[in-house]
Amino acid sequence: MTALSVNLNKIAVLRNSRGGGEPDVVRAGHACLDAGAHGLTVHPRPDGRHIRADDVIALAALCQARGVEFNIEGNPFAPARTGYPGLHALCREARPAQVTLVPDDDGQLTSDHGFDFFRDGAALQPLVAAFKALGCRVSVFANIGDARIDQAAVIGADRVELYTGPYAQAHTAGHTAQALSATAATARQAQAAGLAVNAGHDLNQRNLPDFLRNVPGVREVSIGHALIGEALYAGLDATVRAYRRIVDART
Repeated sequence: MTALSVNLNKIAVLRNSRGGGEPDVVRAGHACLDAGAHGLTVHPRPDGRHIRADDVIALAALCQARGVEFNIEGNPFAPARTGYPGLHALCREARPAQVTLVPDDDGQLTSDHGFDFFRDGAALQPLVAAFKALGCRVSVFANIGDARIDQAAVIGADRVELYTGPYAQAHTAGHTAQALSATAATARQAQAAGLAVNAGHDLNQRNLPDFLRNVPGVREVSIGHALIGEALYAGLDATVRAYRRIVDART
C-alpha cells in the first residue's frame, strides 16, 4: 500500500503572507484527513517562513487524536534559535511517527537534493539514533542514482525518501523512460539493503500514476506544493480524494 501524506507548508505560507490565523493549518489538516489522506507532513524551517513550532505541536495533537501518521521534515544539523528550538527538540515534544532528515541550508528555497552519505554518514549516524530513541521512524532524503544509498541502512535509517524532482522534470519534458528506470533501480537497491522507500518533490496528478506504476514498493508519497496549487481550482477535498484514487489504484 502507498500512503498519501499531505504537506501543509503552503497553507502556512498563505497565512504568514497576511498575518493572523487564516487560513488555519489545523483546519486544513482536518479537511485533508476527512478527504482520505493517510497522514500529514510539515517541514518547519528555522526562519519560520511557513510552518512554525506552534503549528507542529497543534498538528501533532490533531494526528494523535485522529490516529494517523505525522511526519516532520527538517535539517538535523540546523542549530536552534529564537522561534525554532531545533528539529530534535520539536520531535521530542511532538513525537511524530516519522521524522524525515533533509540536507537543507537555512536560505534554501525548497529541498532539491539528498544527502551525500559518503560525506555525511558519520555525522548522521548518532542523530538518527537520537531520533529513533524518541520512538520515531527515521527516513533520510536521498538522490536517485546514488550508488551508496545502501549506506542509509548502515547509519540506522529505516527508510529513504527519494528526491523526485528530476523525474518530474523529465515527465514534463515527455522523456520519462530513463528517469523511471533509474528511480526503480535506486528503489530496488534501497530495498535490498532493508530500507523502505518513500518519495516526494514535484509529484502531481499528472506524473504520479506513471511513477507508482514503474517504481516498486513505494510506501509513502509526500505531496504539498502541487496538491495545494491544484486545490485552488478544484477544492481541497476533491483534490485529496483525487490523489487517494491514484495511490489506491497502485495498491
